[in-house]
Amino acid sequence: MNFVENKASLVGIGLYTPSEAAQLIGVSAPKITRWLRGHSIGDKTYEPLWHSQVNLEDGHTYLGFRDLMEVRVADAFIQQGLSAHKVRRAIEVAREMIREERPLSTTRFRTDGRSVFLEVLAEDGETKLIDLFRSQFAFKKIIEPSLRNIDFEDGVPARWWPIGKGKHIVVDPERSFGQPIDDQSGVPADVLFQAVEAEGSIEAAATVWQVPVSSIKHAVEFRQRVQPQKAA
Repeated sequence: MNFVENKASLVGIGLYTPSEAAQLIGVSAPKITRWLRGHSIGDKTYEPLWHSQVNLEDGHTYLGFRDLMEVRVADAFIQQGLSAHKVRRAIEVAREMIREERPLSTTRFRTDGRSVFLEVLAEDGETKLIDLFRSQFAFKKIIEPSLRNIDFEDGVPARWWPIGKGKHIVVDPERSFGQPIDDQSGVPADVLFQAVEAEGSIEAAATVWQVPVSSIKHAVEFRQRVQPQKAA
């Protein structure tokens, strides 16, 4: 299990707090923390779904880019009624099958994931959930939205376009520690959005930052989409 232990080694990994991750992907920060740290209810202890890529040894929870992508897929299955326990067991089975520490967001999982979950469900003896995966189409209907707008390299996520490639806002762990940026200029989306508020118009912000007006518009659209998550 490989942990990133200092900020100097975060290039290509990405760095997000649970709150930042929640804004980007719409899964609550407390839920993300429980999944990555584990938790207890009464005398019952629940192990983490997986261990984060990032450990800064300061007692706080962080995510890397791959963690961000895994959370999106795990949440899709849990939203369909699968327990966190079954998702955890599916990750364990998939690790062996796919040979990836974080298998849910791989292209290989798109193909083999249905078999993984059916094996887990069979182990538990609870057949009622098999209906969720009775056909390959049903399985893909669950997983595909979580893997949309991702660029894959060697079968694993390399970058994510949260509002679509045509809008040029990218989350790339190789750039700005994975913070959302305007792909054309490299300026963080939040900076461009804040420039509109400071300058009073999209056109003025574009002039100050010497970027196309379209870059400012895309940053504004991105921020408006994630703002409800931020407020929550």
